[in-house]
Amino acid sequence: MSMENHPSFGGRPRGEGDEPSGESQRPSAPRKSSRWETSRPATAPDFLLSRAHGSIRTQGIVEQISDPWLAAEQLRSGMHQMVVGALPFDLDAPAALTVPRDVIRTNHPLEPPAHYRWNAPSLHAKVVAYDPEPAEHVERVDAAIRTIANSGLEKVVLARAVELEIDPPIDPLLLAARLIDGSPNRDGFVVDLSPAGEEYEGKLLIGSSPEMLVRRRGNTVEAFPLAGSLPRSRNKQVDEDNARRLADSVKNLAEHAFVVDDIAANLAPLCSELDVPEAPELMSTSEMWHLATHIRGTLKDPTLSALDLALVVHPTPAICGTPTESAFGVIQAVETDRGFYSGAVGWCDADGDGEFVVSIRCAEIDTAGSVARLWAGGGIVEHSDPEEELAETQAKMGTVLRAFGLR
Repeated sequence: MSMENHPSFGGRPRGEGDEPSGESQRPSAPRKSSRWETSRPATAPDFLLSRAHGSIRTQGIVEQISDPWLAAEQLRSGMHQMVVGALPFDLDAPAALTVPRDVIRTNHPLEPPAHYRWNAPSLHAKVVAYDPEPAEHVERVDAAIRTIANSGLEKVVLARAVELEIDPPIDPLLLAARLIDGSPNRDGFVVDLSPAGEEYEGKLLIGSSPEMLVRRRGNTVEAFPLAGSLPRSRNKQVDEDNARRLADSVKNLAEHAFVVDDIAANLAPLCSELDVPEAPELMSTSEMWHLATHIRGTLKDPTLSALDLALVVHPTPAICGTPTESAFGVIQAVETDRGFYSGAVGWCDADGDGEFVVSIRCAEIDTAGSVARLWAGGGIVEHSDPEEELAETQAKMGTVLRAFGLR
């Protein structure tokens, strides 16, 4: 598979110095073309994951895989050199994984090509529907708080979505470029969802997630869960006060502890050593303050891949709740199917190395670039406030809404 250190997800035209992958001679799976493909840079990706510590973009599709456990076995057997794509929130649903033809890795974030800056049109998007309406989300949160107080449920993450219409349509990769440009850490991803079946034909998942689900490098496994959040403010004093309030919040610290404890419990049997900090740190995006914990371990079994590990720890209480089965049942009962929101996006190679991020701060958009659906959620615990939870989802949506030119 080809590798280079060029930072742009445009980069130089394919074939100028890139080494072809070992699978590049195999025929690609059929794929519907996009109206934008003729005007894009020659190296525009089918998949990308931009991260501060290292990024990947791919072109061409050798094979599509909807079963992630099968994909993990095929990687372990050496059948494929790499798999990229997305896992759904519900692992019983089909995944959207592909075996790429050409792969380019960098040791730094990706830089959107000039094409998406110099030729970028103004975006004209509008919200056409809420799922649910804000008032109904407040009612759902209130009901969840009462359920937590009177049952064994300790935390549940409730999400809401908005539908957008974009007129005139845009190249979806322009959205990815804007999200990467707007992220302090240059986070961004693009995934073709069509391997998951007819329901997702002609759809992409595009986002900018700050949350690492799991990363494997050699025998080292890492996770960086985020749970517990408050909005940022343009007022410096208010922003600093929000950060301090979050760090001292009993409610948010409890919410975060559920996530850390769950990930640690899943990873501990697989590790000879596991380092879990006693207290979380503060981290920020353009829109939010988060509580975060960097978990690091040494694997006992070197054959466990990043994809295997993602399937072990997903879904975490950060996007589902605890106990997992109870929280999952509540989500399935009250929400519209999340699809790939709050799933995972990433890659894994035949050596087992790879990374998956939690698919938050994202939108599902059609390849024509005319309609989009985006989500945000928040963790509900016994001491949650329904109006504050609504405000949190609104703030989290700001990351993607701003990329669409909305507030």
